[in-house]
Amino acid sequence: MDTSVTVSAVRDVGPDTVAIEFETPEAFEAEPGQFVKLGAELDGESYARFYTLSSPSVTETFEVTVGIDPDEAGPFSQHLESLEAGDELTLTGPFGNSYYAADERVVVLAGGPGVGPAVGIAEAAIADGNEAAVVYIDDAPAHEERLEALAEQGASLVITDDEAALTDAVADALTGDDGEQVFVYGFASFVEAAVEALEAAGGDADAAKVENFG
Repeated sequence: MDTSVTVSAVRDVGPDTVAIEFETPEAFEAEPGQFVKLGAELDGESYARFYTLSSPSVTETFEVTVGIDPDEAGPFSQHLESLEAGDELTLTGPFGNSYYAADERVVVLAGGPGVGPAVGIAEAAIADGNEAAVVYIDDAPAHEERLEALAEQGASLVITDDEAALTDAVADALTGDDGEQVFVYGFASFVEAAVEALEAAGGDADAAKVENFG
């Protein structure tokens, strides 16, 4: 769908990272792990970028998580960081097939901004009474409160800044049981490393749901 969305809240959720909550437009539906295109016109220029949902469901609101590099942020990233309740953006979507579908066990491998869909998918799984494991690689973690809450609810959780630990962490997270679904979210270098770790652990990389952020 193509519509506009209104910001309901903006929260700092980690170093140079904000979670933006929107009022849900009528008839908008999406699953955790899908992504939307958000846009705005700034000083006569049109901007649009893709962002993955970080909320476990779409109710009266939904959320995306945005990492903003202060050294590389362009006009649109700066605009997102400055948003306040009541501001509007354009929205197109949702898009993507790498989303949670009531899987009995989810294993989410997340690098950097992949933490957004990781927390959303894991929270959805736990809320459904299913199992969740998250392996998150970042030297400046975001969403730590939600990740800690997931661990308290029984989710398996590894947070590290050492990509060399990825192989062992993935091997520990995988069970190989029927009903287990692996997700991979992150930039290209992380996705490549995660797929290699998955294959080294005996997992089925072809069956993984992968979203490469470029």
